[in-house]
Amino acid sequence: MSQPGSLVVLCNMQGQVTKVLNDSLGLGAAIQPGMPFPRLAARGALAKALSFLTEINAHGAAFDWEINILLKNEIKTLHFTGSKVNDAVLIVAAENGKIARTLFEGMMQMNNEQTNHLRAALKENSRPERDDSQFNEISRLNNELVSMQRELAKKNAELERLNQEKNRFLGMAAHDLRNPLQSILAHSAFLLDEDPVALGADYHKFMEVIFASTEFMARLVDDLLDVVKIESGRLQLDYSAVDLVALVTRNVVLNRVLAAKKQVEIELITETLPTAMLDSVKIEQVLNNLLGNAVKFSEPGSKVTVCLVGQIENFVMSIKDEGAGMSPDEQSQLFKPFQPGSAGTWGEKSTGLGLMIVKRVVEGHAGKIWLKSSPGRGTTFFISIPLQPKGQEK
Repeated sequence: MSQPGSLVVLCNMQGQVTKVLNDSLGLGAAIQPGMPFPRLAARGALAKALSFLTEINAHGAAFDWEINILLKNEIKTLHFTGSKVNDAVLIVAAENGKIARTLFEGMMQMNNEQTNHLRAALKENSRPERDDSQFNEISRLNNELVSMQRELAKKNAELERLNQEKNRFLGMAAHDLRNPLQSILAHSAFLLDEDPVALGADYHKFMEVIFASTEFMARLVDDLLDVVKIESGRLQLDYSAVDLVALVTRNVVLNRVLAAKKQVEIELITETLPTAMLDSVKIEQVLNNLLGNAVKFSEPGSKVTVCLVGQIENFVMSIKDEGAGMSPDEQSQLFKPFQPGSAGTWGEKSTGLGLMIVKRVVEGHAGKIWLKSSPGRGTTFFISIPLQPKGQEK
């Protein structure tokens, strides 16, 4: 059952590895019998690995969980699927979600051997007065369980195929829409630069509506393309040495221009930090999104505070606004895609995808994101990311 770039292990119900069935990923000593399975997770992903085991114990199975692990001195995102098998837990992982599903389905088909083991055990311990009807009923139920597991694996494989088709369609549609939208945006911006008197007051208002609507659609298309990459497992991080203070300062200066139109002040507080290994483009995307949201929900005359500090191995950045804040129910929906959000204080719209992308980028860097908010008291977002990827410390 070996597959390129895959891992198959058996664990006991406490989550300890009992047997490594396949290790074509080359984990070697990193995954040995007796070790707790969650220790395989990279720093920052331990809680997710524990949640994965909890899901299996609670519901019998867990499908297509993306968990970061340390593989050959770099952090890799693997697709994990697991299920209870008798008194054990079967866990399958691969760098590709489709490979993980296919391998898992094959392993579950082999589960037919459960019936043979059960029959042999009963025969070995049989007595003359053995109740054959009880044996037959247990065998029947076990066969039904195996059939259900096969059917479930097939259904999940079909769902994976349909999800890939959906991502492919979204990617094609978004890509084809981007160029005409950018053209409309450029031409409407050019017309808006014309003298409003020469253009006519009514026509100038029409152009403002066209520009704002096209800008929103272009942003939605860009977000859709990012989501397609993430959902397809194609979120690639281009690590390089980054001056964090310079990066954040440059981003804040650019956002101050936009915030000034709304009379919102952006204050920056930083301290000296060592060079970090990051994908600078993706981190700027994170900061742009969080800063844009903070300004969006700020009233004119208020302030947004950006704070950048260093810890022992991580840097922590916070973006605090003085807006209306959020209830616990609103917070619970924040990082889910296509959630209808509140309009900004000037009626600004949201694509419903930005924070999902932010979360995946931060987690791709083995970091974490969280927030503090309450109605009427503003919102503060925090991100914490390692200064050096695991295994690349200086």
